[in-house]
Amino acid sequence: MKKALLIISILLIFFLTGCSGIFNLNGWICPDDLEFMAMVKELDTPRKISDYMIDNFTYKRHALWSPNPYTLWKTGKGDCNDFSTFGVFVASYHDYETYQIRIYYSGTVWKHFIAVYVEDGGLSFTDNQYYNLYLPGSYRFNTFKEIVDYDGILRITGWPEWSNYIVYDYNMDVIEKGE
Repeated sequence: MKKALLIISILLIFFLTGCSGIFNLNGWICPDDLEFMAMVKELDTPRKISDYMIDNFTYKRHALWSPNPYTLWKTGKGDCNDFSTFGVFVASYHDYETYQIRIYYSGTVWKHFIAVYVEDGGLSFTDNQYYNLYLPGSYRFNTFKEIVDYDGILRITGWPEWSNYIVYDYNMDVIEKGE
């Protein structure tokens, strides 16, 4: 009985932690699928990537695994981690400097992921599928912390405040930690 409770407790922790871990693009080999590559080539700006995700993907939490961008494209279902990984992969293909931010929340095991793009002399981002969360197209952030602060303002009422964050580059190297 104690083992069953332990297993159930562990599974509940996985399901309540928000998005799963970040898929590591470093070393991932893109499949040889002409339709997939045509779509990637067409999405040559973060705005186009966001618009594509809004039109073609639906939110479905993956608590125990993180699909690669191709799998997300095939299934059309993913969570914040999956969307940020897809955005970073496609933008990087077009030579954008990209990052992913993992945000942790106070007093909880929840975490959230967003994709960040260097463009027009500053930083822009997609949160889930949404580009800069409806900010004017020319608005850019200067720091990762500004993005985390702005994203925190937009969280649904009832979400705890963010407690810390980690910024990763395309190769999953830690670039910045913030509190």
